[in-house]
Amino acid sequence: MAVVQLKPVSLSVPEPNLMKPSNDAALPIVELKDVCKHYGSSSILKNINLQVKEGEFIAIVGFSGSGKTTLISLIAGLLQADSGEVLKQGKAITEPGPDRGVVFQNYSLMPWLTVYENVALAVDEIFKHWSAEQRKAHAEKYIHMVSLSHAINKKPAELSGGMRQRVNVARALAASPDILLLDEPLSALDALTRGNLQDEILQIWQQEKKTVILITNDVDEAIYMADRVIPLNPGPDATFGPDFAVDIPRPRDRTALNHNEEFKKLRAEITRYLMAIGIEKAGEIAKEQIVLPDVQPNTQHDYAVLKQPANHDLGKLRYVEFSRLSKIYPTPDGNSTVKVVDGFDMQLKKGEFISIIGHSGCGKSTVLSMVAGLTDISEGGIILDNREVSTAGPDRGVVFQAPSLFPWLTAFENVQLGVDKVYPHANKGERDDIVGYYLNRVGLGDSLHKKASELSNGMRQRVGIARAFALSPKLLLLDEPFGMLDSLTRWELQEVLMEVWERTHVTAIMVTHDVDEAILLADRVVMMTNGPMAKIGKIEAINLPRPRTRKSLLEHADYYQYRESLLTFLMECDKAH
Repeated sequence: MAVVQLKPVSLSVPEPNLMKPSNDAALPIVELKDVCKHYGSSSILKNINLQVKEGEFIAIVGFSGSGKTTLISLIAGLLQADSGEVLKQGKAITEPGPDRGVVFQNYSLMPWLTVYENVALAVDEIFKHWSAEQRKAHAEKYIHMVSLSHAINKKPAELSGGMRQRVNVARALAASPDILLLDEPLSALDALTRGNLQDEILQIWQQEKKTVILITNDVDEAIYMADRVIPLNPGPDATFGPDFAVDIPRPRDRTALNHNEEFKKLRAEITRYLMAIGIEKAGEIAKEQIVLPDVQPNTQHDYAVLKQPANHDLGKLRYVEFSRLSKIYPTPDGNSTVKVVDGFDMQLKKGEFISIIGHSGCGKSTVLSMVAGLTDISEGGIILDNREVSTAGPDRGVVFQAPSLFPWLTAFENVQLGVDKVYPHANKGERDDIVGYYLNRVGLGDSLHKKASELSNGMRQRVGIARAFALSPKLLLLDEPFGMLDSLTRWELQEVLMEVWERTHVTAIMVTHDVDEAILLADRVVMMTNGPMAKIGKIEAINLPRPRTRKSLLEHADYYQYRESLLTFLMECDKAH
């Protein structure tokens, strides 16, 4: 559709003409008919059919590799279908156009230009017939709309991830498109920034009367924002699943949704559907039956003892103790200091699983880094099994968001490096069995000898988890290990983590921003206040039966009470912020 030529008569910002020709009135604004797309011999999308009404907000949910980005690119005109039709108001989409604004997950900003200049690029190109004053006012309108007026002259390097994504949204909107295409624009952001941007996008959608197609792997985000939620079944030959209509009145309140029976019912239905298609895709993972050798690592007590330590002391009090723990950093100018964590005080029983949640900047990862021995302690101390923590050591296994594997080594060799260090008294066969056992437990039995560089992100994270458990540490530390993964992979690895933890009952501390993940995994959830000078604000004991599954959680009567407690705390921190 051609850009409507406007003839403004004043310096006020002209509004694009949203009226459509009468013969287009009955046509969907977007329609896909039996669309198929291949890359080489691989079929990505098969027989995709979709109709979107003007002004509708659609959320398409799916997992990595399901063809979501390919679908958005077809509607945007960046790709062409191999068969079928992609239509806008009955006319074939054959190329990109300003009538379709696209925001991708990654920030595509010109790093040498300011916020204003990045947005003005699109405005100056599309609205050449406007005066300079009108183009300037138009660009500034959308910069203000995404709350970036204070940063209008800053360059992308000076902005946070959330602010850079706001620039992308402002630039897409400033082109005055009929359709806004959002390809997982918020997935890499922290929970607070993500929630704020969700609300801003909804406000813009309501004000601007845009049609929005959102790609997401977050079920809650889809239900909160959309009129309809449509699953995209995993490829190859990806197809749409059933439509789920969101019959929840707007505006929607995140906290109130926990009391909304329609929300609970819809959330459970969509989650079960996605879990079912995920299980179908994954199939049965063949696991080689490897018996774990009866040997003890040197991360435990006496090097000479070769038996696995008995778990008779599970529940031992004060196994891990944080005593008035604080971390102080100098300010960038070096003239003063800032206390990031202030008086973190807590005791863990042996075998307990603790989740720590809070907004970005609250010091969650700083606490984890201090107990790992990777960051110096400024005040207070940490005791692990009657010994003070002062440096890093193999008695603490750490799994980060991005596992630090050697890319030229195989999955087996990456785990073997650590096992050889902590089982020097075991023979080679026993050490190999330990490596094989844990790699099989995380579902990598058929990928033992693939190099790390050949593995997907989810598979690399499985290697990191296997390595951490294989070291049989006294304390397992997990720093948002699933934060960068799609929902299906995240759900699978949570199940893996729970399964292996149920066997070992290793004492564990996990940092996460995901409320559901915190409840699913933990015995207690520790909630931290906003930084600087972040403290423990509240501790919630999770009295749900183990072993746990996501399905059983959704069906448990107390689940939404725990969820509301955590969300209310985070919301109060947000307001205080």
